[in-house]
Amino acid sequence: MKNNWIYFFTGTVQVSLTGLGIERFINECIRQGIIIWNVKRHQSGGVSFFIRLSDVHALRKIVKKYECKCSFQKRMGAPFWLKRSYKNVGFVIGIGIFFIITFILSNMIWGIEIKGAEPKTEHLIEKELSKIGLKKGALQFLLPESEQIQAHVMKNVEQISWIGIDLVGTTYYIEVVEKSEPPKMEVSSPRHIVAKKEAVIAKMFVEKGQPMVSINDHVAKGQILVSGLIGDEEHQRLVSAKGEIYGETWYVTTVQVPITSTLQVLTGNRLIKHKLQMGSITLPIWGFQHVEYEQFQKEQTIKPFRFLKWTLPIAYKKEIYYEEEAVTKKYNEKEAKEKGIEIAKKKLKNQLGKRDQIMDEKVLHVMRENGKVKLKILFQVMEDIVETKPIVQGD
Repeated sequence: MKNNWIYFFTGTVQVSLTGLGIERFINECIRQGIIIWNVKRHQSGGVSFFIRLSDVHALRKIVKKYECKCSFQKRMGAPFWLKRSYKNVGFVIGIGIFFIITFILSNMIWGIEIKGAEPKTEHLIEKELSKIGLKKGALQFLLPESEQIQAHVMKNVEQISWIGIDLVGTTYYIEVVEKSEPPKMEVSSPRHIVAKKEAVIAKMFVEKGQPMVSINDHVAKGQILVSGLIGDEEHQRLVSAKGEIYGETWYVTTVQVPITSTLQVLTGNRLIKHKLQMGSITLPIWGFQHVEYEQFQKEQTIKPFRFLKWTLPIAYKKEIYYEEEAVTKKYNEKEAKEKGIEIAKKKLKNQLGKRDQIMDEKVLHVMRENGKVKLKILFQVMEDIVETKPIVQGD
């Protein structure tokens, strides 16, 4: 009989039959619905075959009707294995505990190796990794994905320009490339410092050269601020002018803000589901509620389980459902102005340097048309206006 292995879970029994009327006995078993397989006739004239454990009671009723002697030879399957295990329960429990401990240890983090970072930067990276739970002793399947870990470290550790994360066995290998600023080259050729745009001088610090303007002076684009010619006419020499000069500059920006806008926002409600995944089969282990949100964002992570060096065909799956709702926002004129200034500031900051600052803003014009508020805004900015110009013969 094919596929009789499925009866391992219900149990099977080998039956030995001797006496008269064996053929009639077997035919009666078949008529009564008793499944028989592996029928063998022995030299002694007896017959042996296998039946299901659940058919033993029906078989005994048939034995009483025939002049046959029946005995049970082998008992196989999970029910008999469990019965024998009761006699050695301590040994079975020990084996179970061994596999559980080995499984847990195989899915824990036992090492974190960081390469390419200075000790100070390495300490900062370890601190950020600890914040998201990545440390020795943590379970692998409860940790974020490598891409999420990388993004978190890059965001919070300014000293690095790149990080690579790789999980091998129970160890995380982290490669780091630190930011390296090229050494500032001293400019030895003679030069002037000129204004790169129209401005009013706000701050000056001249290290080399002859200042040509003062605080609060209005300067035009290209005007010399610090001359590379120093000394009097008889004892004049050329130097490379050097200094920091900040001026007040002005930017005019035009933005449009819709009076009514629809946004998808998170409500703060969420539903977390924990599951075991085996191929295409998913078994819930926690979080059995049905997702009742009309709109939601779904985030899921899948972490395969390991046993020693092998990856098992079973994985831990975590699903998070974030409830969303559509919110219609309608601005009045005051709110539209505030929103417009915010948008314009953000846009302007992307154009300015890191050390430049927006000092003040003034709305020059407000116009409402076609469901939008149009703003014209003047920004006052404190920014570096230094630009160098080489000194050539004849200047």
